[in-house]
Amino acid sequence: MFTGLIEKTGILTGRETGAKAGRLFVKPDAPWTDLEAGESIAVNGACLTFEKESGGNLTFFVMKETLDRTNLGALKPGARVNLERALSLGSRLGGHLVSGHVDAVAKVVSFGRVGEDYELRMEMPSELRIFFVTKGSVCVNGVSLTLTDVTDETFAVRLIPTTRRETNLDELKPGELVNIETDLIGKYVCEQLRHLDGGQGGKRRPLSMDDLTGAGF
Repeated sequence: MFTGLIEKTGILTGRETGAKAGRLFVKPDAPWTDLEAGESIAVNGACLTFEKESGGNLTFFVMKETLDRTNLGALKPGARVNLERALSLGSRLGGHLVSGHVDAVAKVVSFGRVGEDYELRMEMPSELRIFFVTKGSVCVNGVSLTLTDVTDETFAVRLIPTTRRETNLDELKPGELVNIETDLIGKYVCEQLRHLDGGQGGKRRPLSMDDLTGAGF
């Protein structure tokens, strides 16, 4: 479990991929001194297993599913990635509950100044629309952010100076892909609503925005 508060960024120094799995090599901007083999670290929001450190590079095992579902399979060596170690019990939860399980990738539509703020706008993955709520939470490349605008076609967040300075979001350009994880609690709520009878004997059925409206949401 993570919070979406990035601890460090790092450079992707290499990648080895096979038919079913592979490994990523990442050099953090500043080293960790107490990493343990087998612990979980979110890399651009994807929960990966740390294997070893060698020459300043961290080695992560990565499954084909992860490479296919996230932007990690498309990044080139030299790309900057966001890094966060797993949440420890008793730590402050400054962001929101993040599982490190990326739902989809989204294409950047625009990034730039809007008034005094910087807005990052992305294409809406249609299959995830139900989980997006204005002023709700979303995780973009592992960063916990607040949704400021939601439509059926796009969604937007605003970036504060700290986020722009300490993550890789400030480097994004239109057309690039980012990892998206929607709100964990929202997923469970929607899954339970899918099981409401609705004349189908309790069988799971597709959920729409009309269901939420009818339920008083």
